[in-house]
Amino acid sequence: MNKAFVRESDGDDEEEPQAAPGLPAGTRNYITPAGHARLRDELEELVKRERPRIVDIVAWAASNGDRSENGDYIYGKRRLREIDRRIRFLTKRLELAEVVDPLRQGDNEQIFFGARVTVADSDGVENTYTIVGVDEADAAIGRISWISPLARALIKARCGDAIRFQSPLGPRDLDIVEVCYAAID
Repeated sequence: MNKAFVRESDGDDEEEPQAAPGLPAGTRNYITPAGHARLRDELEELVKRERPRIVDIVAWAASNGDRSENGDYIYGKRRLREIDRRIRFLTKRLELAEVVDPLRQGDNEQIFFGARVTVADSDGVENTYTIVGVDEADAAIGRISWISPLARALIKARCGDAIRFQSPLGPRDLDIVEVCYAAID
């Protein structure tokens, strides 16, 4: 049967999720000013530079004739699909974005979005975490998403409080040693 009459996939076309992944349904995408700028810069780079460059390559490859065995055409079209998928994702994230500047919290002792929190476990080992948006989370540098179990346990707690949260290794107790709000780069 002719391919024009059936929908066939070459295996790399994934269905796009309806809601932005990683966010609870109906919530805003809380994000710091630096995180918002990074997403906006990435979107601008894709729309203004990367996509037009790939479109030019695909147009050149298409003008060379047989497209079925033309690697530049095939891989260019695949890259265009990836770029378009990322553009849609970034556009949705930025539409839902609610920029929250941690510096506006001042000297608040209570923990909210953007707080840098130092906690100590029962052995006295201290770790510092910054509560950031879903798109900014990076555990390697101590940035945790505001929807993570640890951040949810920390939010609204104060310096000196003890919290309990469910970690992947089971329940953990932590003491809050310090809370501060600083610019996030």
